[in-house]
Amino acid sequence: MVNGGPPLVDRFGRIADDLRLSVTDRCNFRCVYCMPAEGLRWLPREEVLTFEEQLRLVRLFAALGVRTVRLTGGEPLVRADLPELVAMIAGALPDVDLSMTTNGHRLGELAEPLARAGLRRVNVSLDSLQAARFHRVTRRDDLPRVLEGLAAADAAGLRPLKINAVMVRGVNDDEAVDFAALARARDWHVRFIEYMPLDAGHEWTREQVVPSEELLARIDAAYPVRRADEDGPEPAVRYLFADGAPGSVGFIASVSEPFCGSCNRLRLTADGHFRTCLFALDEVDLRGPLR
Repeated sequence: MVNGGPPLVDRFGRIADDLRLSVTDRCNFRCVYCMPAEGLRWLPREEVLTFEEQLRLVRLFAALGVRTVRLTGGEPLVRADLPELVAMIAGALPDVDLSMTTNGHRLGELAEPLARAGLRRVNVSLDSLQAARFHRVTRRDDLPRVLEGLAAADAAGLRPLKINAVMVRGVNDDEAVDFAALARARDWHVRFIEYMPLDAGHEWTREQVVPSEELLARIDAAYPVRRADEDGPEPAVRYLFADGAPGSVGFIASVSEPFCGSCNRLRLTADGHFRTCLFALDEVDLRGPLR
């Protein structure tokens, strides 16, 4: 039984039923819009929640109506023995929709073990299909490995397979149609995310934001699309290809059309702090009372 108590409802009437569980603060990429190239200080291992602690907290959130749990990081696949945590959560809470957001670097070796453990699907962050640009954005020369990871996830049945692409004007926004072509060819689902001010170097400017409407117009000119008949709290507005081709494209207009009014997400950091927003300045320590 997943739902054991009243749902989590805030003072704006939003029902929180989607938990983002950060399993580590570490990452093997250094994406320019996320973190500096070097000089990062990672959490001491004793401050990171154990698998048993994470499972206990997920159980508590599930008892309060959480229906979806997504494993995040940092990069979740750098956490040792991650399939073990997946098996623990899937075994204890089989009705919870368990997924993961990853950079795909280790998916080639871990997609099958994760699927066997009970992971249902993955979102892979991929901002360019060109090797030089991929290196420029991630500061890593690993595009072939990520593409192999995508294929491995697909083969393991981690579907629907979604790709998250952050579009930055003058950097990669001319690849929108290429991503749409990939979605059509592989029956994958690409979601274009507007560039948000999360960069560690504080170099974000509004001029670099490519509005979702602009990307939609470019794709529609090449591959006519129609809006999917969907209604829910998901931030992505999804479009299907009008000619019946597989796959889809979606748009998360987090800057030009904020969706805070319908947000249903909760976040738990790797060291056990609870927050309700990616941009929150305040957190609640759950690790202290848990231990």
